Amino acid sequence: MNTKRTHILGLVIALTATLGVSGCASNKPAFSSGNVAYGDTKAEENLTNEIGLTDFQMMAEKMTTSLLTSPLIATSKQKPTITIAEIKNKTSEHIDTRSIALKIKTQLSKSQTVRFMTDKADDAGSLTELQRQSQSGLYKQSKAAKPGNREAAKYRLHGEITSIVKRAGDIKNIDYILNLTLEDVDAGEDVWSEEKEIRKTSERPTF
Repeated sequence: MNTKRTHILGLVIALTATLGVSGCASNKPAFSSGNVAYGDTKAEENLTNEIGLTDFQMMAEKMTTSLLTSPLIATSKQKPTITIAEIKNKTSEHIDTRSIALKIKTQLSKSQTVRFMTDKADDAGSLTELQRQSQSGLYKQSKAAKPGNREAAKYRLHGEITSIVKRAGDIKNIDYILNLTLEDVDAGEDVWSEEKEIRKTSERPTF
């Protein structure tokens, strides 16, 4: 096993172990006299059946593990360049899909096996900074960032999250499905795809 594959395997094991430990932790905080407490963000959160931080963490872990162990990453001699596109929310809930994308980006960045190029969501701020450096007259032009010098990303990460809601009596099931795809921008080819399913079940209280 080469050094890179060993490094990636170690990262995957550590990532999975962290999630496993967090799932066993207590999620009941100790309240003070003011009815406010700090909770453990790594503990399983099941206050409601709506999607939450625990679900984001599980989704990010599954996607990161799958991508890191794919031949595209594990056998690449150079760090692939990736940009993140929109993760579409096709559920009836308000879901901050940008937060899911950023969790995946953070975990992949920690692996030091990929390079992330500026994505569409950050383009406006990035362009403003380029213009400030190149047009304000405040900087040495030999060292100022200039338009046209950027390296384009070879791959684009995009996807969608959907949900299926079912009710039977007092029982309610919500199935969340996150599907991500990595596209080779130049070839127009999907080179990796993965999905994560999460089912949340709740029971209407009876009084």
